[in-house]
Amino acid sequence: MDQTVQASDFFTKLKDKISSETIPELLQEKLSGYMNRLERLSKEGVYDPEFERDLTFIDFVMNLPFQELSTDILDIHRAEEILNKNHYGLKSAKDRILEYLSVVILNNRLGKSYHSQVLAFVGLVGSGKTSLAYSIAEALGRKIIRIPFGGLGSVEELRGQSRMQSEAEAGLILKSIHDAGVCNPVILLDEIDRVSERSRSDVMGVLIELLDPEQNWAFVDHYVDYPFDLSKVLFLATANNLTNVATAVLDRLEVIEMPAYTDAEKIVIGRDFILPKAIKDAGLEIDIIKIDEGLWPKIVRPLGFDAGIRSLQRNISAVVRKVAREVVSGNPGPYFITAENIEQYVS
Repeated sequence: MDQTVQASDFFTKLKDKISSETIPELLQEKLSGYMNRLERLSKEGVYDPEFERDLTFIDFVMNLPFQELSTDILDIHRAEEILNKNHYGLKSAKDRILEYLSVVILNNRLGKSYHSQVLAFVGLVGSGKTSLAYSIAEALGRKIIRIPFGGLGSVEELRGQSRMQSEAEAGLILKSIHDAGVCNPVILLDEIDRVSERSRSDVMGVLIELLDPEQNWAFVDHYVDYPFDLSKVLFLATANNLTNVATAVLDRLEVIEMPAYTDAEKIVIGRDFILPKAIKDAGLEIDIIKIDEGLWPKIVRPLGFDAGIRSLQRNISAVVRKVAREVVSGNPGPYFITAENIEQYVS
């Protein structure tokens, strides 16, 4: 087929997509202007370094989910089952989540959206903050996007860069929405206390806008340069502590303090949750590894007190990896970890 005909078909399809009802009218006009310019350059056979940039911009904007929504699963009993399946203990945190979801369900029955303070899980590393957010998304049947704030160096990383810059791109917020393909995902703002000091005040300003339902219905990313409605997004947040979080941001958060796990709780978590999952993830048979009950205190606390479960996860992963290597080497097991051989597996 003639290249001119191919180019004409290409631009015709793009124009048809731009004219779809899902793209706001003013934005359609803006994109059509870019399209006319690109089509003219294509016909003239003139190379312009802006061509690829404009085409990338058009493609990004056309695939933003302005109206696409996922349907929530509003079943409080299912939500409770998921929380209990994924998390041992944490009763106060799980109760608060279920109360929150109950109000969401009641408002949904009345045909209303529910805009409350954003749930923020605050506690030490490994205390279950991030995994609780994933369980909330699972309970609602929504996609979840995690945006790490650790070391975030510029507000442009959140809000995007002006297309006047040669390497401009959208910010993490609209990239997340774009990747999710729906305008109502769960967005986890992870470790909001770990923003770099030099950009903290600017980032906190954007956070205020994101978490305020009076403002986030018209969030403007500098790259797209057009308001996007974030009011249907369910924002959640985590932090190790709140020292570096601005007061105005705290006003928009409902803080849920994460308790430290006791050794007894960590033994149950390790034995009944982490070990079976690690075995499954490694592709091993579920009964291939047995650990002597008397060894769990040593696995839980090899180097002293740890409020979270990161050390426990690392120790169990070490055991499973070593067993996996043995199996691949031709020793099918099963493996019984005892006081006599524990040093072979935990190092």
